[in-house]
Amino acid sequence: MKQERHVLVIFPHPDDEAFGVSGTISTYREMGIPVTYACLTLGEMGRNFGNPPFANRETLPQIRKKELLKAAEAMGLDDLRMMGLRDKTVEFEDDEKMVKLVADLIDETQPSLVISFYPNLSVHPDHDATARAVVRAIRRMPESERPTLYTIAFAHNTKEVLGDPDIIHHVEGAAKKKLATMNAHASQTVWMMQDMEKRLAEQDPEALKWLHYERFYTYRWDQDFE
Repeated sequence: MKQERHVLVIFPHPDDEAFGVSGTISTYREMGIPVTYACLTLGEMGRNFGNPPFANRETLPQIRKKELLKAAEAMGLDDLRMMGLRDKTVEFEDDEKMVKLVADLIDETQPSLVISFYPNLSVHPDHDATARAVVRAIRRMPESERPTLYTIAFAHNTKEVLGDPDIIHHVEGAAKKKLATMNAHASQTVWMMQDMEKRLAEQDPEALKWLHYERFYTYRWDQDFE
């Protein structure tokens, strides 16, 4: 993995970082690279309440906040920003408000690398709205000042549109931290992690691939998602 000046991660929900970026974040922190994670909402509208249930619609936001703090600790992350937007409403926020939110984070942290979703290839409306704001904010910067943008895309037609990811991080050294991050988000992941840990114990190749490698698309500024 490349040495970076500062890494800025922007996702809309607690646990978005856990699935495909927590190994990367943990490794950057082990390298001594500052990482800021801006989480836009507290995932208030999450569909899972634990298994067996230990949350309800009223208590879920505070539970997910505690889980996010625990995940940040697992990754060795000491700059976590909770941006105060509401789950499942990010897509309805004013476009310029969203661009300014991202631009202000970039102005403050001066990252050499930003990590977020890829516009229109990230399945959830909040994911796509976040991605649009990130791309628009960076596109408005002078080319010589733009940070690199690594994106995650997982829509069914991703490979057809983008091809294969051009960035692959080997994060096996951070495997324990990645699993701890996933487990930190217990209200949303407990059912999944029971199956995943069984598969890892059986040395399932796909499970090990997920654990040890994280994949990104470098955003190309000659492309236009709109």
